[in-house]
Amino acid sequence: MRRVTGEFDRCATTEEVVRAFVPYPLPPRDPPLALDGRVGELLVTANARLRELELAGDLVPSIEWFVYAFVRKEAILSAQIEGTQATLMDLLAVEASSEAPVGADVEEVCGYLAAVGYAWDQLVAPDGLPISMRLLSQTHRRLLQGARGAHKQPGEVRRSQNWIGGTRPGNAAFVPPPPHRLPELLSEFERAIHDDSDLPPLIRVGCLHVQFETLHPYLDGNGRLGRLLITLLLRHWGLLTRPLLYLSLYLKRYRSEYYRRLSAVRSDGDWEGWLEFFLEGVAQVAEETVDTARALHAVVEQGRKRLLGNDDVTVLSLRLFELLPKNPILSVNRAMELLSCSRPAAAKALDALESAEIMFPRDHHRRNRVLVFDEYLSYLRQDTELDG
Repeated sequence: MRRVTGEFDRCATTEEVVRAFVPYPLPPRDPPLALDGRVGELLVTANARLRELELAGDLVPSIEWFVYAFVRKEAILSAQIEGTQATLMDLLAVEASSEAPVGADVEEVCGYLAAVGYAWDQLVAPDGLPISMRLLSQTHRRLLQGARGAHKQPGEVRRSQNWIGGTRPGNAAFVPPPPHRLPELLSEFERAIHDDSDLPPLIRVGCLHVQFETLHPYLDGNGRLGRLLITLLLRHWGLLTRPLLYLSLYLKRYRSEYYRRLSAVRSDGDWEGWLEFFLEGVAQVAEETVDTARALHAVVEQGRKRLLGNDDVTVLSLRLFELLPKNPILSVNRAMELLSCSRPAAAKALDALESAEIMFPRDHHRRNRVLVFDEYLSYLRQDTELDG
């Protein structure tokens, strides 16, 4: 039986009359979601992988640097889905320089980092904002900080019609609800988060992501915020206590399938097909994240052993080594800041890390040389480099 998931509202733009799609409130009805069969099997697997990921903090000596690494990788991947050309190395180089980002692409990624940090802090703080449109709008304001987002009403629900694909609403691939319908629709969206429901939390996360993408409530940044919403909802329902699961890599790999599944929900009511795709992604990404955690832990432990066995080891080099996972690119100046020491002492600490084959020169400038924690970064760089 085909499920109807919304209706069309004929609305006039400055040039033409278009049919904008208005989704029905969640949860899906007529018929209700079928959670047996393949969807049920994938739900069990995805929940099991999430539990393993929640325990992944025990695999690493510092959950802070693990979170640091994965939030930055997600920031790059989520931005790349939207066409941003920055790479992980671009971002880390800016952070290592302690200077303001140069270029709109890196600036956009830094905005994502600010948005993640703000939203997560609000959710975990006793007096912080709960998941709500207020939280999402404040997060959106930080997401669009910088030159590109300044004219796109950061932090404000749109007051004009937007569209996806095409050059105007009339030839677009999809036209979200008209702006005058958004207040009611967004109130329904909030209710779907906070109302009691018999649906499993992970199913609700998948449905809410689609609903947010369908509403497209902001002029820009909806894709990035919609992907971040998944992580925030996992925290809201206690499925993860740390921001470790991000689906952007999965959605980047299967971008065409992702858009096809979203479209099938709107056109045919195929929520089950979307949920299969979504749950497969959760399970796959969670498993890959656990594997990467083990690999990064091994890299750090092996590096520590090499440094301790090196004749050039110093107290400062050991201190600097422990800071590497959150500072994988270092200059002498940056090492001086981290260690609060003189330039010769910082240079000597870097020499020890280089002679232990932990860090390697990024360039051949001796005075202002930059070293990278290459083996560690090789894992994080995977899938973040631009094609060609």
